[in-house]
Amino acid sequence: MNYQDIHFELRGDHSEVAVVRLARTAKRNALSDGLILALRDLFEQMPASVRAAVIDGEGPHFCAGLDLSELQERDAGQGLHHSRMWHAALDRVQYGPVPVIAALHGAVVGGGLELASACHIRVADASTFYALPEGSRGIFVGGGGAVRIPKLIGVARMTDMMLTGRVYDAQEGERVGLAQYLVPEGQAFDKALELALRVAQNAPLTNYALMHALPRIAEQPADQGLFTEAMMAAIAQSAPEAKQRLADFLEGRAAKVRKN
Repeated sequence: MNYQDIHFELRGDHSEVAVVRLARTAKRNALSDGLILALRDLFEQMPASVRAAVIDGEGPHFCAGLDLSELQERDAGQGLHHSRMWHAALDRVQYGPVPVIAALHGAVVGGGLELASACHIRVADASTFYALPEGSRGIFVGGGGAVRIPKLIGVARMTDMMLTGRVYDAQEGERVGLAQYLVPEGQAFDKALELALRVAQNAPLTNYALMHALPRIAEQPADQGLFTEAMMAAIAQSAPEAKQRLADFLEGRAAKVRKN
C-alpha cells in the first residue's frame, strides 16, 4: 500500500500486524485532510492477513494535531461536512476490521489526541505529553474528541484542558486514563508491537466483539446491554475456532493464566 505521508508495513510471521506510521516529520506529523483520508482508505482496504494494527509517528512526535496551515474559512455547512469527514475516517480506526494499538511519544496534541482516542490501546513512552489547545485558538474539537476523550478522562478533565490549556505529561496521562501502558522513552513502538502480536493471536470474532459490541453495550441501558452481551457471547462461542480453543484448554493443551 502506498500512501503519501504514511509508511505502511506488515510484521509478524504471517503478516498479521500492520504498522501504520505517520510520516510528516517536518510538520510534527500534523494531520492534513489528505492524511486523514489516507487513514480512512487504509483501514478500509486492510490486507486480509492482518489481525491487529499499530499506529505510530515517525520522528520525535506522535502527532501535533491539525495542520493549521490548511485551516480555511468555511461557512457553517462546510465546517459541518469537514468535521463529519474526520468522523468517518476515525470511525474506520475505532470500528474497523482489527484492533489498533497507538504508540505514543512526544506531542499527542489536538487532533493527535483525537486519533489516539480512536485506538483501542494506547502505549505512551516517557516523552509523551497531551494537550487540547483548540480553546486558545478559537476553535473546537471536530474529529470526535468531544465524544471519545471524555470517555477516557471524564468531562471535567477535558473541559479543564480546553479552558486553561493544561498539558499532561506522560505520567499524569497514564494516571488519568489517556494511556493504558507507560514505558521508558523510545520503547513505545516496541511495546505496542508486542501487544499487537499478542492481540493478533486472539480469535477474530472475540476481537470483533471487543471492538464493536463492547463500546455499544457500555452505552446501552443495563437490560439492553445484558441482552446484547448474551447475543454476542452465544455468537462468539459458536465459532469453530472458539470450540477448538476451549477443547485445547480443557484437554491441557492451552496455557493457563498466570501472574506476570
